[in-house]
Parts: sequence; structure tokens; C-alpha cells
Amino acid sequence: MSPPESPAPSGSAAAAAPAAAGDDADEVSLLDLVETVVQNLRLLVVAPLLVGLAALGISFLMTPVYTAQTSFLPPLQQQSAAAALLQQLGGLGGLGGLAGAAAGIPNPADQFVAFLRSRTVQDRLVERFALLTRYEARNRELAARELADRTRITSGRDGLIRVEFDDPDPAFAAQVANAYVEELGQLTSRLALTEAQHRRKFFGQHLAQAQAALAQAEQALLATGVNVQALHLQPVAALQAVAHLRAQVAAQEVQVASLRAHLTEAAPELRQALSTLAALRAQLARLDTQQLAATARVAAPGVAAGSNPDPGYIARLRDFTFQQTLFELMAKQYEMARLDESREGAVIQVLDLAQPPDQRSSPRRALMAVVATLAAGFALLLFVLVRQALRSAARHPGSAARMAGIRRGLGLGA
Repeated sequence: MSPPESPAPSGSAAAAAPAAAGDDADEVSLLDLVETVVQNLRLLVVAPLLVGLAALGISFLMTPVYTAQTSFLPPLQQQSAAAALLQQLGGLGGLGGLAGAAAGIPNPADQFVAFLRSRTVQDRLVERFALLTRYEARNRELAARELADRTRITSGRDGLIRVEFDDPDPAFAAQVANAYVEELGQLTSRLALTEAQHRRKFFGQHLAQAQAALAQAEQALLATGVNVQALHLQPVAALQAVAHLRAQVAAQEVQVASLRAHLTEAAPELRQALSTLAALRAQLARLDTQQLAATARVAAPGVAAGSNPDPGYIARLRDFTFQQTLFELMAKQYEMARLDESREGAVIQVLDLAQPPDQRSSPRRALMAVVATLAAGFALLLFVLVRQALRSAARHPGSAARMAGIRRGLGLGA
């Protein structure tokens, strides 16, 4: 009698068998990984420590570098002279809203950081400290580049600008850091003085022209037999309003010409000045239209009511008032330019003067040793795992054939 046949394995049992085999394969692979690490434990521990000790020894041979730092508060952003002149023009004609102060740069500290990084300051420092010889540079450009590489200039949210300079000599590092601030002060003073001199000369010429024109207008008005002093006691409101507004337009045109001499068309101050000029011209056109009839009926002071005034009197009175107002505006602008020229420039307030540092900033020996140890340990671990994987693949027939194909593809032979 034959033994009973065993029942065929169900589908779930057949599916569970490969899964169990896969778990065993994963477990074996993990065990192989741990085994590989344990077998090479001495290499993975001793070699990184030796590398870290070597890096520590090399750090003692490196030249120490010291960092000197100075911090200062840049000049407070004040209203420019051009913006103040615009406000004066607006105040005379009740146009203060149209002639507001021009907008400045969003962050003034960025401008001074750019000054510190400018080639002008770098060239001054290269010449001042003889950096061509100190850095053994072939030309000024290479010396300036080396200077820039050793310098860090930052602007914080607290409004302070910090200058850091690295050098093996702590005393020299402090001197260069402080020299940056000194050169910045001289640069800003020179720029401010140049701009003020230009404006003083520009408005001085127009002031002389306005003075000569005022004298001619006064003589022409006196020729009509009118006492000029009486004009201040009995002003003609209509004529004076038009004349004052024309004087403001003329002064604004001069102001625009002055700004165009040293600003671009996209500058906020120039755009504001052009906007104010357009508003003044529009108001003058409206006033001329509205007061034309009233002006024609104005009689000269001292002329009896109902009598016909001198036909040339109205035009001469208007011209005299215009020249008088224009002369006053030019005089104010000229005096403001003279005041700006008398200033020494922007005042830089140094918060922390750079001192020779006592502690080096680099090399950081402990950090170098730790980083070298960790990097060497990771590299050796990767090397051990790759080597073990290649050995295992060489023992497997299918993997060995693939490795041979890879070698042939790389031209390494069979």
C-alpha cells in the first residue's frame, strides 16, 4: 500500500516562502555589513586618529592670522541742500506739497560700504602701507586684490558698519582697519566739498546776472517817474503775484540746470525738481489767464483814479518785481552753497577703534583636527564597504560576469 500523497502547498504559503527568503537575505546583508566593519575596526579607528593628529601638527606649522575689527556709525542721512532749496521755492508760492524733500537711497549704509570697497580707497591704502612690497605683488591691481581678500566689510541691522582685516601682524591689522575709516572720512569730505564748490560757483554766476538785471529794471521803472520806495508801501497785488511766480519758475529752472550738472535723469532729486517746475509753470499759466483783465486796469501809484496809466508802467513794474524776487532766491541759494562748502564733510562716529588682537583668528587647530578625523573616517568606511562589495560580487557567477563587462567597457581588460 502506497503512502498517502502530501497536499500541495497553498498559494499563501508559496508567497510566504520568497518573503521569508528576502528577509533572510536582508538579515544576511546587514550581518555582512556589521562583520565587515568589525573586521576593519582597527583601520577605521586608528587611521582617522592619525590623520587628525597630523592635521593638528600641520596647524602648528601654519602662520597664525589675527583679525582686527573696527565699527563705526555712518553719517546720519540729512536733507540735501537741493531738497531744501526745493522746499524754499515751494514755501514762497504756497507749493510746499509739490516741492517736498526728494527721496534718498533706501539704506544709506550701503553707500558707505560701497565707498569703503571702492578702488579709490584701496589705492590709497596700497600706497599708504606700501602693500606692493609687503605682498610682493607685481602691480597695484594685484596688491589691491590681496587687500580686498583680507578685508570683510559688513553692515548690520543696528546701523553700524564693521571693518575686519586679517594679517599675521596684529598691530598692522589694527592699523589697516582704522585706516579704512580714516580714508572714508577723507573721501566723503572731498566729495561733499566738490559738490558744494560746484553749486557755489554756479549760483554765484546767476546771482551776478540777477543783480545786473535788477539794476536795469529799477532804472527803467524810475524812468516812468515812480518812486521805487513807494512800491513797498503801495504794492500792486496782482502784478506782484505774477512776478513772484515767474521768479520761482526762473529759479527752479536754474535749480534743475544745477542738478543736471552732477545727477542723472533717473535721480530722485532731479525728478522731483522737474515735477515742481512743471507745477509752477502750470500755475503761472492759469494766473496769467485769470489776472490779465485785472492787471490791465491797475493804475500806477500816484496816478488819479480813472486816468490812463503809462502804457509801459505795468510791464516795467512787473519786470522789476520779477527781477527783485529772482535776486532774493539766487542770493539764498548762493548762501546755502557757501555754508555747505564751509563744512568739513560728513562726520563719522567711530564706536570701537581697532586694537591689536591678542588671540589669533586662524588657524583653528581643534576644529581642523576634528574635521580631518571625521573626513578620514568617512572616507575609509566608504572604501571598506566598496571593497567588500566588489569581493562579494566577484564570488557570485552572475555578478562576476557583470563586473567583467564593466571592465571591458572601461578598457581595463577582461
